[in-house]
Amino acid sequence: MIDRDQLRRQIEDDLAAQHFPAARAGLERLWSAHPSAALAGFVNGCYERLRGHATFSPLRVAVLRSFTVEPVLPLLRAMAWMQRLDVTVKAGEFNAYAPELLDPQSWVHGFAPDVVILAVQTRDVAPDLWDNFADRKADEVQATVRQVLDDFRNQVRVFRSRSQAYVLLHTLELPEHPSRGILDAQAGGSQAEAVRAVNDGLRRIAGEFSGVYLFDYDALAAARGRAGWRDEQRFATVKLPLRAESMLALAREWVRYLCPLAGRSAKVLAVDLDNTLWGGVVAEDGVTGIHADREHPGIAWWNVQRALLDVKRRGILLAICSKNNREDALEAFRAHPGMPLHLEDFAADRINWVDKPANLREIATELNIGVDSIAFLDDNPTERDRVQRELPGITVIDLPDDPMGFAAAIRACPVLERLAASEEDAERSRYYAEQRQRATAQESAANVEEFYRSLFQKVEIARLSTSTLARASQLTQKTNQFNVTTRRYSEQQIAALAETPGCDVYTVRVKDRFGDNGLVGVMITREAEPGVCEIDTFLMSCRVIARTVETAMLSFLADESRARGLAALRGWFLPTAKNAPAADLYRKHGFEAGAASVAGSCWTLDLVRAEVICPDWIELTAPHAEASPASGQTGGHSQASEYFERANAQ
Repeated sequence: MIDRDQLRRQIEDDLAAQHFPAARAGLERLWSAHPSAALAGFVNGCYERLRGHATFSPLRVAVLRSFTVEPVLPLLRAMAWMQRLDVTVKAGEFNAYAPELLDPQSWVHGFAPDVVILAVQTRDVAPDLWDNFADRKADEVQATVRQVLDDFRNQVRVFRSRSQAYVLLHTLELPEHPSRGILDAQAGGSQAEAVRAVNDGLRRIAGEFSGVYLFDYDALAAARGRAGWRDEQRFATVKLPLRAESMLALAREWVRYLCPLAGRSAKVLAVDLDNTLWGGVVAEDGVTGIHADREHPGIAWWNVQRALLDVKRRGILLAICSKNNREDALEAFRAHPGMPLHLEDFAADRINWVDKPANLREIATELNIGVDSIAFLDDNPTERDRVQRELPGITVIDLPDDPMGFAAAIRACPVLERLAASEEDAERSRYYAEQRQRATAQESAANVEEFYRSLFQKVEIARLSTSTLARASQLTQKTNQFNVTTRRYSEQQIAALAETPGCDVYTVRVKDRFGDNGLVGVMITREAEPGVCEIDTFLMSCRVIARTVETAMLSFLADESRARGLAALRGWFLPTAKNAPAADLYRKHGFEAGAASVAGSCWTLDLVRAEVICPDWIELTAPHAEASPASGQTGGHSQASEYFERANAQ
């Protein structure tokens, strides 16, 4: 057990000495071991001192409620800091959630939240389904369900018409003791069915509006145990229905939703092997001596592997980072009969005796992601501490001493959560397998142009649609490297942009002979002034960087702008710590440098005198164009040469 007072003193010393990574690692260990309301104030104060010395994603959260939530909010902030979120949170007036959603002059709109949590309980929004159920006839119960859902739908509809904030709708909680006792489960028309009917309706309402999600409050209460969830004495006195442990659980669950909403999502989960992925040490115990099946003691590690497979299904890549004899480890995957995971489930591996921070950096390089996009799983607390100190951007999953708790720790990790799943998420592992084939083809090609031609790339540009909205938003939230402005947009914000006169939103899909890369690019443009098309957003997924796709995209924008009678195409490059791969985009394609500021530089292409030619090794399909090697049907060799001359000249 970690000595709380000693660790607090060490954190204070590290902050005073400006050892900020060590202080943050200490805070995470302290909170993981002793989460409590008493400690939240200390943790929040320390993180305020870390502001400016570590990277946090700001998030404004409004909690509209029908019960007292104030004691939960410091816990929410403390837990959010642990996930690199800087949360500013404000609670609405008690039981005033309806007018706050409906009134355009309410404080909510002035606060401009990124997320609104509608935290209500059954006894407040549907007293006839909580206190008075036994007194109500079937038709009265049905009318109550309809009225509750109509009220929710109207509140969400009106609020959505005025705000683009994400909305989390709490489901209604089932009572611990049904009004009819055990009779409630014996026939139709039960109290439980009525509450579930409301929750099913809330799920449908969430699906009707972009950026509205269901927060399963009832499932949370059930998982924690209904008998231990509520505190009726506290509710009667201060309208706080939660026990102390329940407040911690509610704050923790809120953070699991806030992380994906804020774009704080891991792209890769890197895992150790011995005593993490399986029980035992394969080099010492042999394949037959390690445990990872459904029998005791292997069930703990079987559960870990099943949890990892579930994470993979969400579109998160798996990688191996293990100090081990490589052949012993590979033999375990080949020969052990009970393991759910196979070697092909991993997008990358480092099985050697190199230190783990170095291996994690190599994994990030191989998969073309930032180290801060990795979550790390290791049973050894010493290894976890070293990684946390040397790679402060990484998410290190804290594990209990008992391996039976490992799987639960994986499933509870907020950065492994997703609120929406796209086609690309489900196919991400396949994309990386195909990427390895492309790398092999590039190595065997005589030169880079031969490699490009061997790919037979098809670039499909389309206007935003309802089916591509979620993925387009996801790309703006997660793409860091080839992103000229790194502007983040929610689904509702992108949908609003697409409906704005003079603004266009395009998505880009790339296919080649190895497979479909999926939807990998987004372009957002607007006519900022007469005669000028301004590029608001221009981004590509890392999986198609350095394949000249960006040239095809710019050629489309130039041709489209010229066809509309515009004279110039303009774009800003706003540098970040991660988008260096996009720094030369405009210069290499003939744009002229213009105004510059502390934020970045402006580049303009004169559409009358200059053009961007699509490489003839790309077949471009775009709005208002036929499926053909667009702009590349004539003079192919000279166009290819022109591209390389321009790209390499400086």
